[in-house]
Amino acid sequence: MAIKADLDAIDWKILRELQDDGRMTNVELSRRVGISAPPCLRRVKRLEDEGIILRYRAALNAPALGMDVVAFCLVGLNRQSEADLRSFAERTRNWPIVRSAWMVSGESDFMLHCVAPDLGSFQSFVIDELTSSPNVDTVRTALTIRQVKDEGLVGI
Repeated sequence: MAIKADLDAIDWKILRELQDDGRMTNVELSRRVGISAPPCLRRVKRLEDEGIILRYRAALNAPALGMDVVAFCLVGLNRQSEADLRSFAERTRNWPIVRSAWMVSGESDFMLHCVAPDLGSFQSFVIDELTSSPNVDTVRTALTIRQVKDEGLVGI
């Protein structure tokens, strides 16, 4: 695997720890990775400045917030020119129900991760917004049953 960044073992430890708990203090992080706090803070700042650490987020309990439906939509477009792909990608940014969107290869062009309060809201989004969007040819949906794994986006 070709690493595009110049990272040493301490940097990797920092990334692992922050991916597990991005809210810990710098003092706690430095203790966990085995260096003092000032160089740890400098390393974290460098990882942020180099774009390796993109942002910090809180993981929310969707059902506790009344968001009981998690689904994926596989979307196929009629045309796949760069302008058409860019246009659809931009449209996904305006749909609050779409929490993440990926351009994919294969039979579909996009995969959308959707979270909704209930099945009716999700169905309305699919029918009224998604399938009626310009250039959308096919939409296949998959309702989730339960999440069985939730790790950071990068396995390190």
